[in-house]
Amino acid sequence: MAIHTPTLLSAATALLLAGLAGAQTLPQVSVSGKAAEAAPGLAGFTDPPAKLPLQTLSLSADKLADLGVSQLAGITKLDASVSDSYNAVGYWSQLKVRGFDLDNRYNLRRDGLPINGETALSLANKSAVEVLKGASGMQAGTSAPAGLVNLVVKRPLADDATTLSLGAIQGGTVEAALDHSQRFGAQREFGLRVNLQAAHLDPQLRDTRGRAHTAALAADWRLSPATLLEAEVELNRQSQPSQDAFSLLGDREPDPHQIDPRLNLNNQPWTLPVVFDNTHASLRVQHKLAGDWSAQAHLGLQRLRTDDRNAFAFGLDCNETSSFEGVYYCDRFGPDGRFDLYDYRSENEHRDTNALDVSASGPLQLAGLRHDLTLGGLSSQFKSRFQRQAYNFTGVGTIDGKTVTVPNPALTGENTNRDERSNELYLRDRVALSTDTTAWLGLRHTRLHRESVRTDGSRATDYRQSVSTPWLALSHAIAADWLLYASWGQGVESEVTPNRPRYVNAGQALPALKSRQTELGLKTGTQRVEGSLAVFDIRRPLWRDIGSCDVDLSCEHVQDGYARHRGVEASADLKWSGGGLFGSATRLQARREGSVDASLNGKTPPNVPRTTLKAQARQELLPGWQLQLGLLYEGSRYATPDNSVAIPSWTVVDAGLRVLQTVGNQTWIWRAGIDNLTNRRAWREAPWQFEHSYLYPLAPRTARASLEIRL
Repeated sequence: MAIHTPTLLSAATALLLAGLAGAQTLPQVSVSGKAAEAAPGLAGFTDPPAKLPLQTLSLSADKLADLGVSQLAGITKLDASVSDSYNAVGYWSQLKVRGFDLDNRYNLRRDGLPINGETALSLANKSAVEVLKGASGMQAGTSAPAGLVNLVVKRPLADDATTLSLGAIQGGTVEAALDHSQRFGAQREFGLRVNLQAAHLDPQLRDTRGRAHTAALAADWRLSPATLLEAEVELNRQSQPSQDAFSLLGDREPDPHQIDPRLNLNNQPWTLPVVFDNTHASLRVQHKLAGDWSAQAHLGLQRLRTDDRNAFAFGLDCNETSSFEGVYYCDRFGPDGRFDLYDYRSENEHRDTNALDVSASGPLQLAGLRHDLTLGGLSSQFKSRFQRQAYNFTGVGTIDGKTVTVPNPALTGENTNRDERSNELYLRDRVALSTDTTAWLGLRHTRLHRESVRTDGSRATDYRQSVSTPWLALSHAIAADWLLYASWGQGVESEVTPNRPRYVNAGQALPALKSRQTELGLKTGTQRVEGSLAVFDIRRPLWRDIGSCDVDLSCEHVQDGYARHRGVEASADLKWSGGGLFGSATRLQARREGSVDASLNGKTPPNVPRTTLKAQARQELLPGWQLQLGLLYEGSRYATPDNSVAIPSWTVVDAGLRVLQTVGNQTWIWRAGIDNLTNRRAWREAPWQFEHSYLYPLAPRTARASLEIRL
């Protein structure tokens, strides 16, 4: 793999090895307090993360609270391989892992079951956020490569506990929450956990005032020592105007020092909030069988309703209505800061997901070897129902945000309804080849049926596919607490050509496009140190329109080349008495290869930084007083697919203070922090969406404070 990364790799490796060496001399760590609730095994395995032949990240609710993270997009603070992907205030979170956009329709899980992430997902009742890097084909029938994100729901605890929380963020955001867990019954066989949260949203970004609330109830019933029944329901709602992005000014990057990061271009008098109404519910039964085997059935339901509305800034002079000068900037703003403004409204959107997973797992002796098997099946259904939508030109806006236009809410455009059904059979096996060597096997077979039709009944598509995605890994304990591994796996994505007259293959399903990933890694895990070093190579097929696409039968939608992302990532979580350091680094070479258009080959995809460094340090200054410092560095990236405009790198420093106070039988945790301590001005990300270049600024220096009372 021809990646020249001596500086980063040397620094990251030195960090890892120094921490590991220091584990021999660090004093014994003493931790007291109630044990954290147990989370399901990462990637379906019950082994500790340090023993798994893949890269994972698990972020507890306590860690997220220390950093002031209340939305999924906030986890980009913590891991160098996870970055932003069109993350706007007031909208749903979107992430990249190893340079690939996660698909919010297929790459998100909730307690292991598939959900749709095209909504504002609440973290109020989540005990952890897990990120699985690579091997997505082992976990999902279809998904974008490089990673999956799993939200772990808070369940009743073994001990009764109540937590009250209050928080405030500079600008005017205030929030309050209750988390109560209690057990009942003669044998304490019944458990109940209630989570309530309400927030008045008023960030420093102007014209984004809104509100949000979550109500969640989780219960369990230990029917017998062998059987556990769990049920939960979650209701949440967020209503808040979203953030419009800036863009390139002709062929140049606007100077971020001359742009007010508090300015929201979605500030018309007729701007309406985006409203997300979500209902999630699940029922799970787990039963211990004979011979250390166990079985479970897990049913999940998701009901989403959305009013998606925005004063949408997009290009300049891109249509007949707005073509005043005959100069077209359809993928960016004009050189003078003007842009076309559209009234976008898609209301009463419904997205419904049902999923049922049934599995059994346990040990088995075959051919003189111990196998730890999991066999299961997952059946899921997705249905989306939309109304007609508005996307109407209202006038020309300006980058100073002072131009006012007239609304045009007429529902002039059609939307697309979708139905999807997926039936998956899967197998996971861990084979003990010797005391120190283990083989890991995974296989998932998926049968898909997908249909779509426009809201006026036109452009219907209907297709079926069957695909299989294997995963293999070999791990070897080269020393105590040291694991060396190699893995190979496939993922799959499925697409149909739009049923439009311009395509010669209109309405036809493309062959299932299989990505593949290989990885070589080194891991360690002790009470004092956890660390990893991994080298990976991901190859993902790409689709493209070939032809003019300006008249009927003038183009074809086909596979054309692939994206290849090769990189190295390192992380170390060092722990010592009174403090610790979590650091990670990634060096990524992302390229387009194999296209019939030679001008595309060798290009780096937009919004993918080549180098990323992130670190979070903590140190006790006085008993109960902990200072926290964060460092985030993201290297330069391109704003356009042709790599003609580069966006410079940036570095941000955060600071925080955590104070632990005992008041009678209560524990009070005071948290205070300042994000972007130096008030750095830069473009945080440069996503390419809807064939358009966008720019999101770093949020300005922001103070936050909270109090958590554990009764």
